[in-house]
This record gives sequence, structure tokens and C-alpha cells, in this order.
Amino acid sequence: MTGELAAALHAEVLKLRRSRVPWATAGAVALAGAVGAFFMFVLQDVDRARTLGLLGAKAQLTGGTADWPGYFALAAQTVAVGGLIIFGTAAVWLFGREFSDRTATDLLALPTSRTAVVLAKLLLLLVWCTALTVLLVGLVLLLGTALGLPGWTAGAALRGAGGVLVAGLLTAGLAASYGLAASVGRGYLPAVAVLFLTVLVAQVLAAVGHGAWFPWAVPALLAGTAGPGTADAGAAGVPGVVLVALGSAAATAAWWERADHSA
Repeated sequence: MTGELAAALHAEVLKLRRSRVPWATAGAVALAGAVGAFFMFVLQDVDRARTLGLLGAKAQLTGGTADWPGYFALAAQTVAVGGLIIFGTAAVWLFGREFSDRTATDLLALPTSRTAVVLAKLLLLLVWCTALTVLLVGLVLLLGTALGLPGWTAGAALRGAGGVLVAGLLTAGLAASYGLAASVGRGYLPAVAVLFLTVLVAQVLAAVGHGAWFPWAVPALLAGTAGPGTADAGAAGVPGVVLVALGSAAATAAWWERADHSA
């Protein structure tokens, strides 16, 4: 199984290297980091931002502080919400492209087990999402230094970076569910519909105080997107995310093993 997994992973890496999708996701993360830096710049001096034309005369900014803890908190929220879309897009591409490009049947004809193929895709998804999260942390450190944000301490930096990484890993686990949707739906569109539906439902439930029971809302709750004092997903929060991740992986492998791929 180890040899089959290595072969399947090598093939998936080659596909990834020849695609523009990784660059697109990296660009989206870089844009998110830049937007966060823009908000920090505005919060540093609101009057200056208005003078420079960066803020409307009647605009009011509430929440957030222009310091290192504030920037890291904003990055964690970005990963928890925007990352669900970016990481989900990666998962949909990894699985859905095989059906859209009509290569699924050819893929299954190889002497590599179907489970190994699925595991290779999921492992690559995890590495991909982790790399994007690390990229965002690096941008926060770079841009925060350029802005001269106050409040830097080694402890604050470790806590802030750790919070972003945890949000990224939880969100990456949830992204596995979109790989399942792309497999069962045999393409991009059904999975994209599931992606946007879960993002919408997560935001609504988090806003009304019931997000802890919906795994796709848990990373955002832990990041504090619902407001101050809401970074608590309850006893069922993180275990629910883990169950979704593991359950999606197992269900995807089972589907690829047992589904009728002749259609």
C-alpha cells in the first residue's frame, strides 16, 4: 500500500505542478493578507485614511485594533471564513477534474488501488492547505513589520501564528467534504453548490448563536468572527470537525472503491 500511495502521490503532484490552480489559490491568500494589512493601516489612523481618500467621510469602523494580536486575529478569521472557499476550491479541483476532464476511468484502470488514489489526493490537499496557511502567516509577519504595528512579543506572535495554523488545519479538514461532493456529483458543479451552501449556512448559524452544532462554522467561531467573547465552539465543536474530516475521507475512499464508474 505504501508503494501504491507513493506512486499515486507522485502522479498527483505532477498534475498540481502543471496547473495554474495552486497559483490562483496562493494569489487569493496573498490578496487576503494585503486586505488585512490595509485594514490595519486604516485602523492605525482613521483621519489619515480619510485624508488619503481611503475611507469615506461617513464611514465608521468598529472592532479590531491596529496591533499584532489584532492582525493575527484578523488572519485567523480570514482563514476560517475565506479559507473554507479557497481550500474547498482546491478539494473540488483535485477530485472534480477527473470527471470534467474524463480521466476518472483511465485513472481507475491503473494498477494502483482506488483507495491509494483517494488518500494521495487528500494528503496533497492537506499539504496544499497547510502551505497556504503558512504563506498567510508569513505575509502577516512581513506586512505587520512594514506597518510598524505595536504589541510585538514572542509569546503574542506564537499565540497568533498558532491560532491561524489551527484555523487552517480545521478548515482543511472540512474541505475533505467537498472532495466527497465532487466525487459523488462526478464533477465541479455539484461540489461548488455544496461549498456555497455550507458557507452560507455556517454564517447564518454562527450569527444566531447555533454555529457550535454545525462543524463548518466551528473554525470561524474559534477565530472570533461572531464577535468578542464568542471564541468558544463548545464540547462538540472540534470533535465535530474531526468527525467530518475523517468521515468524508472514509466515505470518499468507499465511494471510489464501490461506485459504478462505467457511466
